[in-house]
Amino acid sequence: MIEKTYQPADIETRMSRLWEEAGAFRAGHSERRDAKPFTIVIPPPNVTGSLHMGHALNNTLQDILCRFERMRGRDVLWQPGTDHAGIATQMVVERQLMERQQPGRREMGREKFLERVWQWKAESGGTITNQLKRLGASCDWSRERFTMDEGLSRAVVKVFVALHREGLIYKDKRLVNWDPALLTAISDLEVQQVEVKGSLWYLRYPLQGKTFDPDDPSSFIVVATTRPETMLGDTAVAVHPDDERYADLVGKQVILPLVGRKIPIVADEYSDPEKGSGAVKITPAHDFNDFEVGKRHGLPQISVLDQEGRLTLSGNEDYLRDLPEGALMFAEAMHGKERFAARKLIVARLEESGFLERIEPNTHMVPHGDRSGVVIEPYLTDQWYVDAKTMAQPAIAAVRSGATSFVPKNWEKTYFDWMENIQPWCISRQLWWGHQIPAWYGPDGKVFVAETEEEAVGNALGYYAEQEVITPEQGREMAHDPAKRAGFITRDEDVLDTWFSSALWPFSTLGWPDDTKDVERYYPTDVLVTGFDIIFFWVARMMMMGLHFMKDVPFPTVYIHALVRDAKGAKMSKSKGNVIDPLNLIDEYGADALRFTLAAMAAQGRDIKLDPQRVAGYRNFTTKLWNACRFAEMNECRLPAGFDPAQAKQTLNRWIAHETARATREITEAIEAFRFNEAAGAAYRFVWNVYCDWYLELAKPVLTGEEGAARAETRAMVAWARDEILKLLHPFMPFITEELWAVTSKRDGLLALAAWPQKAEIVPEQLALAAGFAEADPLPVMMAAGNAPAGFSDPAAEAEIGWVVDLVTAIRSVRAEMNIAPATLTPLVLAGASAETRARAQRWNDVVRRLARLADISFADSAPEGAVQLLVRGEVAALPLKGVIDFAAERARLDKELAKADADIKRVDAKLGNEKFVANAPEEIVEEEKEKREAAAARKTKIIEALDRLQRAG
Repeated sequence: MIEKTYQPADIETRMSRLWEEAGAFRAGHSERRDAKPFTIVIPPPNVTGSLHMGHALNNTLQDILCRFERMRGRDVLWQPGTDHAGIATQMVVERQLMERQQPGRREMGREKFLERVWQWKAESGGTITNQLKRLGASCDWSRERFTMDEGLSRAVVKVFVALHREGLIYKDKRLVNWDPALLTAISDLEVQQVEVKGSLWYLRYPLQGKTFDPDDPSSFIVVATTRPETMLGDTAVAVHPDDERYADLVGKQVILPLVGRKIPIVADEYSDPEKGSGAVKITPAHDFNDFEVGKRHGLPQISVLDQEGRLTLSGNEDYLRDLPEGALMFAEAMHGKERFAARKLIVARLEESGFLERIEPNTHMVPHGDRSGVVIEPYLTDQWYVDAKTMAQPAIAAVRSGATSFVPKNWEKTYFDWMENIQPWCISRQLWWGHQIPAWYGPDGKVFVAETEEEAVGNALGYYAEQEVITPEQGREMAHDPAKRAGFITRDEDVLDTWFSSALWPFSTLGWPDDTKDVERYYPTDVLVTGFDIIFFWVARMMMMGLHFMKDVPFPTVYIHALVRDAKGAKMSKSKGNVIDPLNLIDEYGADALRFTLAAMAAQGRDIKLDPQRVAGYRNFTTKLWNACRFAEMNECRLPAGFDPAQAKQTLNRWIAHETARATREITEAIEAFRFNEAAGAAYRFVWNVYCDWYLELAKPVLTGEEGAARAETRAMVAWARDEILKLLHPFMPFITEELWAVTSKRDGLLALAAWPQKAEIVPEQLALAAGFAEADPLPVMMAAGNAPAGFSDPAAEAEIGWVVDLVTAIRSVRAEMNIAPATLTPLVLAGASAETRARAQRWNDVVRRLARLADISFADSAPEGAVQLLVRGEVAALPLKGVIDFAAERARLDKELAKADADIKRVDAKLGNEKFVANAPEEIVEEEKEKREAAAARKTKIIEALDRLQRAG
């Protein structure tokens, strides 16, 4: 018995338990041994994370695909797991230690600290997994993986060693994004560009061979910089080769202010003649662009900042040796100064010495660490790198050839732009939590890379014995006693970038390299569902690793979903206070309502503007479904054994079978094409409009009438269509549909494992006739597989019931436009009606009059004077409204509405035509204005149609 009130929380808890106990989502069931596999790997959320709206969208779309394919009989593996999230996790535990006033990680030591992190992971690391289950994610949770599981760790080591042997992993000194607070290199993804109101300092660099005079422009060149504190590391001044102002100076030298070193003036296209003075200082060790300029011109790299962002002289002995005495004293005075404090001191000294020409306010983007919040430094340091350029070539070719396709396709351009301009990938991080790099160093710094410590130590000791650095006896002692080799052979302390292990996710989670049975069955996966922001960081790297180690792409399709924004179109952020918590929405409206909302709004290439009221609206949809099933139950609508909808005799029942087949086709094709919004829209229209508003409404007189064949058939058809609806809605709304399936079907088995309705393929007329069907018979549907048909095509039934629906809808629309009160019954005249339409009108007279609020239905050769004419399926239906409404007053009202719509359009056009407004207004405000214009234009179209009807009515 269906409960009177739909209570999502109770249902969701019970259904989750039911699925888990039944092992419903486990891949590799014996009964599906011969089924074609369907695999998706979950983008592994950080183990530190909790469910946010991006996760909710991403996992809802994946779940729709998995449930859909599972119902289509595929052996579905939705591989779940979490990422160890190096920096984020280490920060969580370090913050915890600090809050509890316990020793920090360096006091604890590496081993004890890592024990603490694993302890935290065991206690708190499963939060997001449980939250994904609340969302209804049908992963095979028995296969849950963690990027630092023993098996996955072996895969990481194997890949690192293999790539190093091939020369594709190497160590190099290059600039990296350095976080002075966390004391580690970080990826571009962990860098947040923040708009800062700063300054642009114009500095006078004296020309070599001329006496510097602040009042004589010929004695210096002016450079503009936002970072005067790094000038101690300048090694050149660059000007554009086409900049005539400086053509005579290229190749000459300047004297670096405050320092006294001679540095060259070079010509390089990096300099922008339109920006600042057109001349820029080049500091290769402290700026990514300057680093490239330095490489092009063979400039030295002088690092003047340490790991904590303080000015330093360490490592610059040659540099110090060349300084004049006064400059040396100044440099020594700067040693150890924090970078921004040093900036003030340097600017003050420049001003005192006449080297500061002017300061201008300058708003610019400054990189900050997304976790530490501090300004990131480009820092020159030794790190491990992957030769990404070489590994990118097969990955580029795979997308160009179509082996992997992006949906929407425009993201392929983004992929190519990134991949074709790819830089070496810095994979080392100065952390303790993560995969420790499998490299060991000898006393002379020689590196030994191996899969195990025993192998590395053996190789190292053998090498040094051969070089006679140690005796064979010493080698044997060190090999067997770690204490004796301590300090002689040491392991690299750094760990690998989190994205390195994530890049192996599609095959490491399947057991590679230890057990390849599942790899052979489930790799490559079928589709990757992810956000655009990690196309480069994750998608591209999985492509590289998959092609290199598996010799095949990891997925043939990459579906890129858009962002979830707030109701006004603004990005969600804690600072704005506009973050919408999906768990709060689940608590309030149920998981099904949230899931359906996200699917219904997931149009390809368009961001989702999520208003909680939309979720409330789809909660009403779940209630509508619930009540429709209760209505069917209360009217004793049950599905008899062996019921065949294709054998229905009643026109209304044949119509709902026809519409069910059409909905099945639309929903199936839309999901197959990743048009989730269209699939959800088709489901919504079919359930709410076709089934609930029309079919059940039209079936009521039969269900409440006399017992007989018509009533029995209608009861069966109501139940059959209800069951098809539960199947079609299940991928979107799994909890409520599973509950209603259990309560109403009285069958064994879960809806999650039931067969998807077969997509109806309409047989062409000539094929149907050739198959022996009489010309008058409705054309049947040829099904690809399955026992019961999903429905059939019955043009006659569709024409009849469709006419009723269209007629009533058109009349209701006019009544609403003309403000006709519900209590006012109007006549209807069918003008020049065909014999078929006359017959339909007579058969459905009572129904049409009741639903359209009509006094009577009559026939005439032409529409009477003063009638509003409607064209319904090619024939005229006229509503004589003379005396019912005041035509003049109605026209005046509509004219007023039209003027208002025109004014709204004009106002928005004025805003959008203002370049300053479009350039300066937040993106969400501009989008809001565009939507207002669309709404006003649509309103105007409807008003013009209404006025036209009035005009024709006289």
